[in-house]
Amino acid sequence: MMAPLSQTSTEEDDYVQEIAGLKTQFDIFRFMKRVTEAYRSRAFMVLNLPPITSFDLQGSTVITSWPAELLALYDQEGLMVNSPVLRRLRTSARPFFYDMSRQNWSRDDGKSILVASLFERFKMMRCAYFPTHEPSGLRGAVSFAGDREPFSSAEMRELCYIAIHVFDRLAEIRNLDTRMTDTLTDREIDCLNWTAAGKTSAEIAEILTLSEHTVNHYLNRATKKLDTVNRTQAVAKALRIGLIK
Repeated sequence: MMAPLSQTSTEEDDYVQEIAGLKTQFDIFRFMKRVTEAYRSRAFMVLNLPPITSFDLQGSTVITSWPAELLALYDQEGLMVNSPVLRRLRTSARPFFYDMSRQNWSRDDGKSILVASLFERFKMMRCAYFPTHEPSGLRGAVSFAGDREPFSSAEMRELCYIAIHVFDRLAEIRNLDTRMTDTLTDREIDCLNWTAAGKTSAEIAEILTLSEHTVNHYLNRATKKLDTVNRTQAVAKALRIGLIK
């Protein structure tokens, strides 16, 4: 398990180098899980700041270790609309710590008690939030939630440092994935889609009126372009980056 950052610039540089070396969103997910455990929290979330008109937190989430049930209930109750946390993230760039057991930020919908009981159920009453943004200007935030005592000033600085670099790295990976998808042809995407649907090369050949050899050629090229080792991984990556559905 990693230890929390100290105040030495050498260890901070080590973190930056590690984050810069992460290649996929899953790599960052595992890294953030380690950070969450190191700082004695229960869950993290990286999200793009949703527009005021948005109703769905899951749709704005980039990666998270929140319990799936909590996320589903949060959206089911429509709790994002009047969230005081999101309201603060939209109006301030300063990190902050929120303790639901001590603070009672008003909600226009009268659901404060519901929110508190929901997060208490999952032992995530205390949460630190770190506003972030991409070079393009896209705003977001990173959060760490749990039931430990409030983070110290030093811990808040350390986690803010990590949050900034993680959000930047995720943006870089997303841009790389976007450029990668631009190089795939329509036929290669078709073959990936049918592979994801469970079809064999022979079946895809019949559907697309191609030879089986040509289908395998398209799938092999797609696998290389996606920087994966086989068609199973290629399909998984294509699904993850939204190339196929």
